Amino acid sequence: MKQILKGAGIFALVMAAAGTAAANKADDTLNVAFSKELENVDSYFNSAREGVILQRSIWDGLVYRDPYTGEYKGNLATDWKWVDDKTLEFNLRQGVTFHNGEPFDADDVVATVNWVADEKNGVKTQRNVNWMESAEKIDQFKVRIHLKAPFPAAIEYLAGPVSIYPNEYYAEAGPTGMGLNPVGTGPYKVVSVEPGKHFVLEKYENYHKDSPKGQANIGRLDIRTIPDFNTQAAELFSGGLDWIWQVPPDQAESLGAMGEFTVANESTMRIGYLQFDAAGRSGESNPFTNKLVRQAISHAIDREAIVASMLKGKSRVVNSACFPSQFGCAQDVAVYDYDPEKAKQLLAEAGYPDGLEIDFYAYRDREYAEAMLGYLEAVGIKSNFKLLQYSALRELSMKGEVPMSFQTWGSYSINDASAIVSQYFKLGSLDSAQDEQVKEWLDVADSSVDSEERKEYYAKALKRIAEEAYWLPLFSYNSNYVFTKDLEYAPTTDAIPRFFQMNWK
Repeated sequence: MKQILKGAGIFALVMAAAGTAAANKADDTLNVAFSKELENVDSYFNSAREGVILQRSIWDGLVYRDPYTGEYKGNLATDWKWVDDKTLEFNLRQGVTFHNGEPFDADDVVATVNWVADEKNGVKTQRNVNWMESAEKIDQFKVRIHLKAPFPAAIEYLAGPVSIYPNEYYAEAGPTGMGLNPVGTGPYKVVSVEPGKHFVLEKYENYHKDSPKGQANIGRLDIRTIPDFNTQAAELFSGGLDWIWQVPPDQAESLGAMGEFTVANESTMRIGYLQFDAAGRSGESNPFTNKLVRQAISHAIDREAIVASMLKGKSRVVNSACFPSQFGCAQDVAVYDYDPEKAKQLLAEAGYPDGLEIDFYAYRDREYAEAMLGYLEAVGIKSNFKLLQYSALRELSMKGEVPMSFQTWGSYSINDASAIVSQYFKLGSLDSAQDEQVKEWLDVADSSVDSEERKEYYAKALKRIAEEAYWLPLFSYNSNYVFTKDLEYAPTTDAIPRFFQMNWK
């Protein structure tokens, strides 16, 4: 909390010193700030939210999900059908060209799917692609995608992280070349890339007219990486930036009160959670193999207070290990209300009447983590706080060396429970529970073509996860967007700003 107040004080000085300037509507350039470095723009070789945002503007998929209605619409495909429970057939849109002039047809779909589905090619997030076995060309504008097993969420994934690449260019350029000189069919084409620092995109004038994304309205995007919020704020006031996001709540409130910018807040699909090493992978002295300890910690933390005082906006407490809007995200699960006395009682029953000492890992949102540490200390739990880079914490987690951690997951904005619960509870390297019963239920939910059966088995898995306190789901995140009043923009709950849907007033 001290860091927030300190930042707010610095920000106040910035506001006092800076004068506002006209936005860049005149030269049709939208100046944008990213807070985190994006080293590789190739959408299959980064897992950053910034990469997802660029992916939606640079590339297209076969399908598009309307972020406001949830309706699936044809994009590079005009229509599709299930041939059987492991085969999808697509009729492809004709007359589409990639940014480099390469014509789009079935060869691009087949090459993309066959390449990303091959595990040896090392796509960063295997969950996004490993359900596909192969693609088959039927004719120049018709393909079939063969699945390894029935996977009813296939259309949702094809509408999200599965971009179609130009087969000839990618065969030559590979991930490195695509990262430096991206080529897609999307509404924006890339003019220049300075990895991790600066990206310039221009409206693609030959974008296919029937795309459900619509034509881009703003001519040029100039995106810079500016990690420091106070620097972003200063540039916003000077006119060097037109749009920023992930603005801390207190600063968003200050900006909104000034009335000189539009401030918008929207929920996101990212949730925070505490993960416990219930399987005992991190060593014999690990107390989290004891269910009572996991439940005690779950009762010790006042999630409602953290949301109200720190996250604010449209964030809310979540109780299931998924985001509420996701298909199959059952809400009828055990709830751990804030009850410090019950937490102390459970610790005593677990054999820790005088409390215990634990290692507590995190990779982001230090202020939220420190608030949780305070709640744990109040019930007798001393924490050794270890704040790591995400990649380092993920590697330790995969090795089973993390007893307890505060982490987050945004599901790649995939509106299906499989994108989170099946990522973490199917006995993989990130599964700290290793519960075979949960995996068995998830296997049914992930593969059934009966939507009611899917809901039933996700509900079973989620109830058991909550009853056993394998995770303590904490809260959903929200994002604050601040932008010039000359810009029209409506944020969506999937936390993917779509630059091609923004307009100058």
